[in-house]
Order: sequence, then C-alpha cells, then structure tokens
Amino acid sequence: MSNPLLELAGVNLSFAGNTVLDNVDFTVGRGVIASLIGPNGAGKTSLFNCITGFYKPQSGSIKVDGHELMNLKPHKVTQAGIARTFQNVRLFQQMTVLENVMSGSHCRSKAGAVSAILGLPSQRREEAMIRAHAIECLEFVGIADEMDRDATNLAYGHQRRVEIARALATRPKLLLLDEPAAGLNAGEKQGLLELIGRIRDELDISVLLIEHDTGMVMKISEHINVLDHGVMIAEGTPKQVQANPKVIEAYLGQEDGEDLL
Repeated sequence: MSNPLLELAGVNLSFAGNTVLDNVDFTVGRGVIASLIGPNGAGKTSLFNCITGFYKPQSGSIKVDGHELMNLKPHKVTQAGIARTFQNVRLFQQMTVLENVMSGSHCRSKAGAVSAILGLPSQRREEAMIRAHAIECLEFVGIADEMDRDATNLAYGHQRRVEIARALATRPKLLLLDEPAAGLNAGEKQGLLELIGRIRDELDISVLLIEHDTGMVMKISEHINVLDHGVMIAEGTPKQVQANPKVIEAYLGQEDGEDLL
C-alpha cells in the first residue's frame, strides 16, 4: 500500500516470555473502513494498545502519517491523530454526557494551567469552543438531546455513542473501534453501521475496527486483516478473506466460524 495512513512494521510484543505479537506488519489506508479480526486471544486488542501507546513493543515501528509513534505516551498519540474506544465502555462517572465528550477535546487545548486557574479570557474562549465542538460531535452521533444527563445513566447503546463522540472530539485522522457492536441489539448494530459509514464519508476519518460480529465486518469493511496467535495470517477484501484457507482453519471450532464461513 503506497502512502498508508497507519503503518506497522516488524512489531513484536511479549509479556513474561510469552509472545503476544510476532513480527506484525500492518497498514491502514487513507479514507477506508478496515477491520482486524481473529479468534479470541489472537492479540487484536494488544495490537490496538500498541498503536495507542498503552503497550510498548520490544521492537518494530508504528507510524501515522509517516511520524513514529513507538516512544510516545498515549496523550501524544491522540494528539498525533489517533483516537479509540474500548471493549468495555469507559465513561467518566459523575460527569454529564457533554462533559465526557468535552474531555476529548482537552488533548488539544492551548490554555495553560495559569489561564485556567485565573479564568483568563483566552481560557474562557477556548472552553466555549471546546463546548461547541462537543455539542457538534453529540449531534453527529445523534444524542445531543441527552447532553445534560449523567453519562453512566444512559442506555448502553447510547453510552457507546457517547464514547464515539468523545473520540471524535479529539479530531482524529484514524478512529479505532474495539468491538463497538458488543452488547447491541440488531437495530442498534444497523445504526452503528450507518454511523461508521458517515464518520468516514462526512468527516473524512479512516476507521479501523475490531469486531467479533463477522457478518457486520463483511458488510462494512473494504479491507480486512486476520490475526491468529499474534501472527498476521491473511489480508484482503472480505471475499478474499472469507475464501482464505488459513482463515477458515483459524476459525474452525470457533463460534464465530459459522458466521465467517
């Protein structure tokens, strides 16, 4: 892939001598919706954690827009243009929906601690801009009417949307979604498919998702990579991946295999 947005080369990760990622090469193109699939324990979330700076691989390279991310802390990775959601929704308790989403924008705030403490005009202007952008993000995901509610009191599907809105508030180039359909009913999954498409089409944000609902993956993805026991075993279009013997073998005996095949 020429000039990819995200590029991993030779990434190795191990814990206590156990290999989690084995010489992983991986790319995500610009303006695409891509997926990373694989059996349970394949290393998918660990790969996300490496990309976002939560884990530090022993070797390899991770670049976004040609800039090396390997030695950056998570907030610096966010500033570089990568945002994520998590398998289990992680919203700030005792904060409203709006406050949760506003927290995403603070990674790009310019006003310093002194300005915030003193309430200087520059800080107030920036806070107003952050609030306005957060409301825009909530409107985009369709839950702006709930902005003043306690985020953790929302229905689960709406909590998922708050987390996506918070990620969008960081103004990412690439959005990583870790099992975004987990716990959603059929109608909510269809709404999620439409939202992901709009994120790419209307906001020009590339999307990479981990998802066990392989039917959903096949519907929305333009490119799929398959990870098994820390090794990237296949990549291609949905049809190419579905027909790949290595992928079929990896999913044998897995509940997901029936959906994939």
